[in-house]
Amino acid sequence: MLGHSDEPAVPGGHDRLIAQAQSIAADRIVASDLRRAADGASAIGEARDLPLWLDLRWRELDFGAWDGCDPAALPEQDLQRFWADPDRHPPPGGESWSTLRKRVRAALFALSGPAIVVAHAGSIRAAVSVLTGLDHRGVWAFDLPYGAVICMRVWPDGGLTGQITGLKP
Repeated sequence: MLGHSDEPAVPGGHDRLIAQAQSIAADRIVASDLRRAADGASAIGEARDLPLWLDLRWRELDFGAWDGCDPAALPEQDLQRFWADPDRHPPPGGESWSTLRKRVRAALFALSGPAIVVAHAGSIRAAVSVLTGLDHRGVWAFDLPYGAVICMRVWPDGGLTGQITGLKP
């Protein structure tokens, strides 16, 4: 449950990110300010000679008291209630799903032009939810391993229409 914990990226992860980002058309990189995303985004920026902007709206869901915990060590009933309804049962002292979606929506529609966004599984799922209308169950149904690439188009009219154009593990 790595939410706002500022942990480093997995070893060797930056090389994978750089390789994945080579074929993506972009004029800048936007990333969460947490090290595990920001360091990888910086490496991509250096390799591609692209400017980097850090935006805390792309942070992972704030897991509050659960941040940094192994889910197996958490009270099973509380965890099940969270997975079933993350708005009514957010982690203790943590963020609700709708709050995450709201801040990611603002970050999405602040983008102008093609950008590489380096973020976290929760904020990426929130972006997919905003652009497709899928609820938390819909976006939590697919795996987002470290270094996954999802290409999304944010329509210039600012509407809630979107298109997922690719997913690569």
